[in-house]
Amino acid sequence: MAPDISWKSWLMVAILGLTWGGTFLVTELALEGITPFWLASGRIGFAALVMVVIWQAMGGRLFTTPPSRDARIALLAVGAFSTAIPFSLLAWGQQFVTGGFAGVSMASVGLIVLPLAHFLVPGERMTPRRLIGFSIGFAGVCVLIGGRAFETTGSDLEWAGRLACVGAASCYGISSILMRRLPPVDPIGLSTVLLVIAACMVIPLAVVQEGPPPLPDPRTLWILAFLGLVPTAAANLLRVLVIRTAGPVFMSMTNYQVPLWSVVLGAALLNEPLPPSLLWAMILILAGTGLSQYGALRRLFGRA
Repeated sequence: MAPDISWKSWLMVAILGLTWGGTFLVTELALEGITPFWLASGRIGFAALVMVVIWQAMGGRLFTTPPSRDARIALLAVGAFSTAIPFSLLAWGQQFVTGGFAGVSMASVGLIVLPLAHFLVPGERMTPRRLIGFSIGFAGVCVLIGGRAFETTGSDLEWAGRLACVGAASCYGISSILMRRLPPVDPIGLSTVLLVIAACMVIPLAVVQEGPPPLPDPRTLWILAFLGLVPTAAANLLRVLVIRTAGPVFMSMTNYQVPLWSVVLGAALLNEPLPPSLLWAMILILAGTGLSQYGALRRLFGRA
């Protein structure tokens, strides 16, 4: 099944970039009242509950054809690699690395997905234009983050934290490929099942790492509800829709937007200074995106 990239695909990717770019600001507020692993567990657990209610109200269907044993195993793998493992790796790894390094790690998802999709997903060839475009976009993120990507925290576990961040990025890439290769499946059912699987994995991990769940104050509970509803439940559904229609390579462009929106929203909402490199970073990211998706843009405007 070849990727079907429409104006809706572009809109969904733009919404995801904005949503996840603002999540960092909200997460910082949540961490004032709850520990990292329980933060991840709380948002995933709440998102799973919301999606289960919606899914059951719509009939509770998942596979549109009877699934094979390999399809069921792949579903479990997607649940682990798309949410549970990367959330946990980031929650642990960001204790020991700078935010700049974490941002660059997440931007590398596109460069990880590109060769995987070339060999494993029909219609997703790694052409020279795509490779150059994704490299230019990645360079734009590096320009935006600047020297902060190479600063050191001095922690003895910084090397392990960096491996955890790169591992999280690899998980996102692997899960996108596996998700695209699943047989015909209902997108709402798929996003629900993935969140339920992730919740079943990350909640026991939080108990082991941080003990019984703390009792958050009302402000933290509201923040957790927002994180669970918007950047987890709703965004996870959009991610499933984009990957299943437009493909994992197209979806990976979101990772170039996230640090850009994080900087812009930080300036707009928290009065943080805009880096002088912002304009050049935006030019590189937009140029890389346009070059890598030149064929899709040409077909889109040709239809228009």
